[in-house]
Amino acid sequence: MEPAYGLYTHIRANRTRSIALLIGLFFLVYVLVFAGALIAEALGGDASLDRLLAAARRAFVVAFPFATLGAALWVLIAYKFHQTLIDAVTGGREVTRQEQPRLFNLLENLCISRGITMPRLKTMESPALNAFATGLNQRQYSITVTTGLLQALDDAEVEAVLGHELTHIRNGDVRLLVIAVVIAGVISFFGELVFRMLFQAGLGRRGRSSNGDRKGSGGAMAAILIGVALIVVAWFLSIVIRFALSRSREFLADAGSVELTRNPDAMIAALRKIEGKGELPGATSAVMERCVDNPREGFEDLFATHPSVDRRVDALVRFAGGRDPGPIALYAPPEPAVEFLSADMPPQPWGSTPREPRRFLPNWRLPGRNGS
Repeated sequence: MEPAYGLYTHIRANRTRSIALLIGLFFLVYVLVFAGALIAEALGGDASLDRLLAAARRAFVVAFPFATLGAALWVLIAYKFHQTLIDAVTGGREVTRQEQPRLFNLLENLCISRGITMPRLKTMESPALNAFATGLNQRQYSITVTTGLLQALDDAEVEAVLGHELTHIRNGDVRLLVIAVVIAGVISFFGELVFRMLFQAGLGRRGRSSNGDRKGSGGAMAAILIGVALIVVAWFLSIVIRFALSRSREFLADAGSVELTRNPDAMIAALRKIEGKGELPGATSAVMERCVDNPREGFEDLFATHPSVDRRVDALVRFAGGRDPGPIALYAPPEPAVEFLSADMPPQPWGSTPREPRRFLPNWRLPGRNGS
């Protein structure tokens, strides 16, 4: 594989690795098919392990085209309905230029500057600070932004976030992640199906065969253990591949945003504000994988789909010349003014007209560049 020197070389190398990982996901589907065939042969009757393996190979050859067709059908269903499902989970709603002129102008300027087809814009009502891109082709691509992010970030920072998501679309990350999630779903579904078959039907059959009705060579239990081990390994590797696909793309999306906006400080400030505030209530892991930030702590960080904000900021400082202001605390908006005088007060003793009610405004200000 060619060494990666510049941004576009990194993108090409990452795309090659991603295709290899995606092929690995399809291969895991066939591993599961073979494991299921092996377990089915073992439950059908005891025999030597060699005979059971040979029978499983023959069954796998027969099942191969059906497994391929099933996986392709699953991908086709996702192609048609994945956006509808994501909108149903997140509550995303497409907005017009009249409803969100600020958002439209920022994204339109980015697309015009690079000759990119403008994706659809959606917003979701949530105090969380996050955004994500979805779609499998030019007609489906869309970027969804939370209302919390629009309220907390200034124009330059929102533009940096839009550039991040637009880079995911330009690099083909969105389409690849959709397919990866679908194939991983096939693996999880098939693995669960085989386990149900094993525990519901297997115990009764093994009990009958142990009564001495038919003699075997004791290979059934070994075959079942091999099948279960293959399923567990395939399921675990499918998760690892999904995470590898997602993690490796966040650095490139950050760099792509800087290339579009020419403003590394805005991307860094956006990440610092979003840090730890991006959890979308009710969103599945498949949705959170697409977000700008997917906060994880402690043991869950081992299975994180995103590198930490500190690592991403460090990369922007080192390679894009940005400046890190450190963690940025977001202040709540000012409380409503408190009236000390009532507007319907009676006339004053000197006959003067009552003054307008005086209002007390809490001491509130936005943090500066250094968060002070």
